[in-house]
Amino acid sequence: MDKARIGVTGLAVMGRNLARNLARHGHPVAVHNRTPAKTKDLVEQFGHEGTFVAAETPEVFVASLERPRRLVIMVKAGAPTDAVIDVFAPLLEEGDMIVDGGNAHFADTRRREAALRERGLHFVGAGISGGEEGALHGPSIMPGGSAESYEALGPLLEDISAKVDGTPCAVHVGPDGAGHFVKMVHNGIEYADMQLIAESYDLLRRAAGHAPGEIAEVFRTWNTGRLESYLIEITSEVLAHTDAETGKPFVDVVVDQAEQKGTGRWTVQIALDLGVPVGGIAEAVFARSVSGHAALREAAQGLPGPLTTTIGNGNGFAEHVERALYASKIVAYAQGFHQIQAGSAEYGWGIDSGAMATIWRGGCIIRARFLDRIRAAYEADPSLPTLLTDDHFAEALGAAQDSWRFVVATAAKLGIPTPGFSAALAYYDSLRAERLPAALTQGQRDYFGAHTYRRTDREGTFHTLWGADRTEVQP
Repeated sequence: MDKARIGVTGLAVMGRNLARNLARHGHPVAVHNRTPAKTKDLVEQFGHEGTFVAAETPEVFVASLERPRRLVIMVKAGAPTDAVIDVFAPLLEEGDMIVDGGNAHFADTRRREAALRERGLHFVGAGISGGEEGALHGPSIMPGGSAESYEALGPLLEDISAKVDGTPCAVHVGPDGAGHFVKMVHNGIEYADMQLIAESYDLLRRAAGHAPGEIAEVFRTWNTGRLESYLIEITSEVLAHTDAETGKPFVDVVVDQAEQKGTGRWTVQIALDLGVPVGGIAEAVFARSVSGHAALREAAQGLPGPLTTTIGNGNGFAEHVERALYASKIVAYAQGFHQIQAGSAEYGWGIDSGAMATIWRGGCIIRARFLDRIRAAYEADPSLPTLLTDDHFAEALGAAQDSWRFVVATAAKLGIPTPGFSAALAYYDSLRAERLPAALTQGQRDYFGAHTYRRTDREGTFHTLWGADRTEVQP
């Protein structure tokens, strides 16, 4: 039997395309699926693309892999992943590795890595971004796990990943769950980016009165400048599309209820656990949630709103929106990278923020021109506390001030919801404020719960006897 360098089990769209990508790059790849018909179909359709070693049983699949065995699982996260691990782990030998290429929760990855490590096996949680096209033509890959496992696996992943300026969009992120953690935050940033783009469209249409086709041209123009990105590119395509059946703009025949698969929600939940403020990402997740509550929205249709609902399209409003979008985008990425830094510190992963920006420049959904600027910012100062204080981004934020505030104020005046823009601006203003009203919050907490407070003029923790003579004591 021919030996394969790597194997893929789970041949739905992502798994099939990843296997084809490996084969196209000259790597003999073993393929297996719980339903043998999918394995047969893959080989029959795409066998000309490279060397596939088809296996109908787990035993044959494992036997077809060269040592150390590299076995990639491409199945649904959660219980299905555990079930596949339970099938294959007993068939492997010390030093072999299982690679989970799905969107697993990083805590599950940490659990699995620890359990398999005790059995002498490597477990790699690899975030893979780029969708089905990325899996086939070159994704961004974020593998965690041991450094030893990356020595055997890394060259293959780097070979099949997207390339930007000759640099592979794949790098060892860190131990155990680091890869899936970074992929989770990547998806959270993706939620925020998409929400900001959607708000830009809504403003240009409802406030300025532009038709979808006109807005498509605006986005095409933006895609030639600093906002150049995959998401801006596809936005222009979606807005320019006309529904064949009705002749209406495609965007007008789609139900306005956005769905989600959970990674954005995880990002917000874990940010709360870490105490990291990611308001822009959170508002993007909540915006999708609000859109899905059809009955609630219908009940609120009659609520009063402003008398003025448009400002017209002849006042350069699109330029203001572009500046607000860029500034808010900077904030969204700053929040995401802050969460990565906090997670890295909490779990001892040692994640290189600049390397994450580097591998996100190609292949992934949030690939964008300005990730080069983020990479440069962290190369100049690896300990940068926030992207907002980098000279380049601080200058851009300064130049966007008037437009950013004008757009948010205009949206509020016209009754157009912009939770993403508004949250981004509030976060920015909160960080730059010399003092926040949190001082009053601490006073309230001390009053009703004796939770204590600290003073600005001396060290220590204090409590005021609010129910007595209001003297101050040190508990």
